[in-house]
Amino acid sequence: MANEPLMNETQETAHEADLQRYDKLLVALHWLLALALIGQLLLGLWMVDLPKEPPGYRGGWFNVHKSIGLVIAVLIVWRLGWRISHPVPAAVAAPGTWQHIVSKLNHGLMYACMVAMPVTGFIGSNFSQYPIKFFGYPLPRLFEPQPDMKALFAEVHELFASIFMVLIALHLAAVVWHVLVKRDGLLQRMSWGRAADQ
Repeated sequence: MANEPLMNETQETAHEADLQRYDKLLVALHWLLALALIGQLLLGLWMVDLPKEPPGYRGGWFNVHKSIGLVIAVLIVWRLGWRISHPVPAAVAAPGTWQHIVSKLNHGLMYACMVAMPVTGFIGSNFSQYPIKFFGYPLPRLFEPQPDMKALFAEVHELFASIFMVLIALHLAAVVWHVLVKRDGLLQRMSWGRAADQ
């Protein structure tokens, strides 16, 4: 009986630590999308310099990029829906501080880019003379081929990708700062293990 208060206190501490963590599905989507998006960015940077000969080689890789982009778009919609409909831990930085403002702005812009990249890529590809092939399966065309519109959406798509890469760098820099300097357990919040007690 004497140990009951200690046990209750330990359980409460463990529960509080769990409340500081993100939902497990959101954690899984975060890391899956992080790997997929970084891979997609690297693929995009690599394939733009591919030669157009032999015929079909460059186009084949572009369709791989488009197919992966459509899968990522579905995951992004899923993540946004889950993020909106489920509670998340309180921010590490106090509301109103510059750290909190920059963090919210960076996350908001990252979400905007994650939505804008597949949308602009998909619309731009529909203005191309070549059909979009989802892992080899041709998708219905939405618009008649228009080279000018294709070029415009390609530029916007690349602009959002460039902005996104800068935002990722800022995001990673903030994580390193929290882990090595502040040591506030921020990284554990987006992990499968128990978060550090706050």
